[in-house]
Amino acid sequence: MSQTLFVNGTILTMDETRGLYAEALLAEDGRIAAVGARSDVEAAAHAPEIVDLHGAALLPAFIDPHSHLSSVAMGLQQAAVEGARDYADLIERIQRYIRENNVPAGQWVTAHGYDHNALAEHRPPTREVLDKAAPENPLVLQHASGHTGVFNTQALQALGLDAATPDPDGGRFGRAADGALTGYAEENAFIETIKRIPTPGGAQLLDCYRRAQQLYASFGIATVQDGLIVDQMAPLYEALVQAGTLFLDTVGYADFRSCEALHTRLPVHWDGYRGRFRIGGYKTFLDGSPQARTAWLRQPYVPADGQDESYCGYPALPDDVLFAQLVRALREGRQVLAHCNGDAAAAQYLAQFARAKAACPGAPGVRPVMIHAQFLGRDQLPQLKALGMIPSFFVAHVYHWGDVHLRNMGPARAAAISCAASALRAGLRFTFHQDAPVIRPDMLETVWCAVNRVTRAGVPLGPEGRISTLEALKAVTAHAAYQYFEEDRKGTLAPGKLADLTVLSADPLATPPAALRDLQVLATYKEGRPVFTA
Repeated sequence: MSQTLFVNGTILTMDETRGLYAEALLAEDGRIAAVGARSDVEAAAHAPEIVDLHGAALLPAFIDPHSHLSSVAMGLQQAAVEGARDYADLIERIQRYIRENNVPAGQWVTAHGYDHNALAEHRPPTREVLDKAAPENPLVLQHASGHTGVFNTQALQALGLDAATPDPDGGRFGRAADGALTGYAEENAFIETIKRIPTPGGAQLLDCYRRAQQLYASFGIATVQDGLIVDQMAPLYEALVQAGTLFLDTVGYADFRSCEALHTRLPVHWDGYRGRFRIGGYKTFLDGSPQARTAWLRQPYVPADGQDESYCGYPALPDDVLFAQLVRALREGRQVLAHCNGDAAAAQYLAQFARAKAACPGAPGVRPVMIHAQFLGRDQLPQLKALGMIPSFFVAHVYHWGDVHLRNMGPARAAAISCAASALRAGLRFTFHQDAPVIRPDMLETVWCAVNRVTRAGVPLGPEGRISTLEALKAVTAHAAYQYFEEDRKGTLAPGKLADLTVLSADPLATPPAALRDLQVLATYKEGRPVFTA
């Protein structure tokens, strides 16, 4: 029997029914044995290891409601260009990566994190620009949103893409006046194409997954998501499990379009964790990215770049395809995560889920999730509640892209993004996520965003939508556990639950709202074992 006693700090249980605060917590063999008054907890201890918190705060470990572990891991082997100022800066960063990593001619290079909104040119580069960055290598440049990208000439040739390549449903390739490809691709034209790019393997790849988990743990997270896994990843997850690489609980969501091998090769993982990995259900995409102007809206964008004044973005799937996906999930009793940024995409999801539910009488409740829900309308909230649907807000958009949304949407609609306060008043459980690698999996920054709602330029964005620190913390602890059907074992500090814990430098409930993102994660524990120490 192994026991650890946590004392001399603020213990925030996130369990309002038992009391938000406690004086001590005892972990035993990976679970919480006791929490409450110090005298009572010490009475249950038998020669425990003592952790003196020295006034720090102990909370339930954060739970990641949506991100992409594999993309974070792969990104550790890619050129990071976040913060690039202009094309010249992009070129220099990619050239430096190739030089410093001794990348041989002909080997694929992936660069990630660029944002055309932050470039001096305010538009994606062309393949000719990227040819200067990597004249001897096929190169793909991924937008920070993950929904668009640019290929250089060698990459287009390696992938067999040319002027005769048709645009797929729910996506398009950029074309010059003569029809030649510019290198730009968005939505399904980009997302489906990058699946064909070779990925590294072996011990190097497994090490990337270890390092990616260390990153999540450094932000207080003990449960992570791999938000889109496909058949080609079945051997990878077999290797990760066999090697014992995963030390954080990892929940994957299978792409409806590529999932049969995940069923045949990983059947036990659909039923629960094995080797810290389970498949939680299915993922689908219904639209794009608002900062890339591909999210599907009920009302047009503010016109820009020669776009038609009626342009509202576009859907990723026809209704009947989505309906068939949802029917499959309901008949199998599987959860569905649907990417919806725009309110038109949200309307499609709501309508087709209601239709599928009516077609599957007696199907179990699957707690469907609306991922991002950026421009979810307040008028749509009653429908979510009636369907038992959970909105998972990418509330950090307020800070990171709020100023872009003001330009793209106008003040009124931009101020309405991530309507957590309205969802709270409507009686909805909601969660918050960072969609890493789009941004870092920094839960405390996201809590700060929800409580303060200020853009990068310092503009208050929908201040009436601010929520309390307590409600923001619930979105990444108790409510996140509920989203995963794991509320009986995670999300609050109570006897019998897993000892998944995080130690913060101070009590967030006693921290001024503006200072929340200055809190530091001092330690993270997975089932009583430290997996991160500052």
